This record gives sequence, structure tokens and C-alpha cells, in this order.
Amino acid sequence: MSTAATIELPVPPEKLVTFHRLIPTARLPQRADRSAAGMLPTRAFRYCEPSTSASGFGYYIFPAMDFSLRFDGYDVLWTWPGVSEWFPIPKLGAVQYPGFRDYFASVAPPECAEYAPPLMGVLQEPGFMQMWTGLMARTAPGWSLLVRSPANFGRPGGYEPFEGVIETDHWFGPLITNIRLIKTDTPIDFRQEHPMLQVQPIPRIAYQESTLNNYELVPELKQFTPEDWDDFYDTVVRPNVMTDRPRGMYAAESRKRRAAEEATRRKPDES
Repeated sequence: MSTAATIELPVPPEKLVTFHRLIPTARLPQRADRSAAGMLPTRAFRYCEPSTSASGFGYYIFPAMDFSLRFDGYDVLWTWPGVSEWFPIPKLGAVQYPGFRDYFASVAPPECAEYAPPLMGVLQEPGFMQMWTGLMARTAPGWSLLVRSPANFGRPGGYEPFEGVIETDHWFGPLITNIRLIKTDTPIDFRQEHPMLQVQPIPRIAYQESTLNNYELVPELKQFTPEDWDDFYDTVVRPNVMTDRPRGMYAAESRKRRAAEEATRRKPDES
């Protein structure tokens, strides 16, 4: 049967990502959790390595404050705790985090003082908005941030986040996302205790055209090579013919492989 090939692993950067908080009360990012903050069923958490790996890949990003939106199909209004009315967000306009404009101007150098990033804005298409997290991010050279909804969480109520890739190694601006409001005439709540986004650092080479165009198709089963059938046997057949098959074989093997890779990376530093 086939044996695993030796793979040259890339050396990770000394500092992968740095998050900068601009709004003082914004919740700081935190490492994503392999249990999806408890959203995964216990059996999936114990035995489904693909789900736990995806859940723990990256960092949770939270709303900059607690607030609510209301969409009537054309106009968007917003409110936040402590106020008793709804305020309109101008069409193709934006609103600031309360008090942030003055705070930003008091800290920023004069040439930047008038450019406080807005908290959110309404885009041209009905129900489409741009939201700011209160953060900025900088990644190591050659690395970007994939911005997406939290992995393996339930879908948020009333809105859908878009995914995007920001080349944060050279673009040092507000960490934003675009969303689409999908409910009308009902409050859509954003709360700081619930992640709004998950950002995942990825090497830029992973999504370059030259990389993604380097693929191959095998259209027929009869085109499997002997090596393909060996790997199929190891992955599919062998576990099913074992008289005493342990649960979570894939998960255990993946964790053991990752531990060995980490040990390999550390050896040069220890020598």
C-alpha cells in the first residue's frame, strides 16, 4: 500500500497578523474555537476533524457595538441601547459610531483628523450595506485575510455577510464587510457577544490565477492509477474491513500528523 510522501513545509511568519482597535469599546478579536463556540454537536466535535479544523481556522470578529437595523425594502434605520428612537441612514450615506469622530480627531495627526472611518453605510443596491468592525489589521508579507461568516455557526437572523479577500499586508484600512439585509420591517440585532465575522489568514499564492489554473481532471473511474487505488483502499476499504475499528481514525491521524509537522518546524529553532 502507499506511504505518505515527505512534504517540505513552509516556514510560518514570525508574526502572522496584528489587529489594531480604533474604537475603544469595540470587542477585541479572539481565536476561533474548534467547537464553533459550542455550536458543533458533541459527536462532530470529537470525531469530525474537517468540521473542527474549519471552525478553529482564524479569528472571530465582533460588532463594534450593540445596535439594531430596520429595513423597509428601501430605507434603512438604526438604533442602539440607551436611545428610544430610530435614526435613518442616508441613502448612499454613512453614520459614525457615537462620539467617535471627535475622539478620532483628538488623537489623529492633523492631516488625518477629518477622516474618521464610518461605522456603517448604505450602498446603492437596496438592502446592501457596508459595516466596519472598529478594527484595522496588518498581515505578514504575502498574506491576506479571507473575511467570511463564522464557520459552522447558525445563519445570522435577517442578514447575509458577503465573503471577501483583503490584501492586508499592504492595504492598511478599516476592516470592513458587506452585508445584505434579507428581512423587512423587523429589527435585525447585532450584539457584541456574538461573532459577526471570521477572518482567516491565507497566503496570497493560494488564490493567484497561476495557482488555481494548475489543476487536472480525471473524468473516468477506469483512469484511476494503481497509486489511486492504493490510497482509496487505505482511506475507504481498510477501515471498513477492520474487525475492531476505532472511532475518529481520520481525526486521530490528522492530529498526529499536525503534531509531527509542528515538531519539524521547531527543530531548526532549537538547534
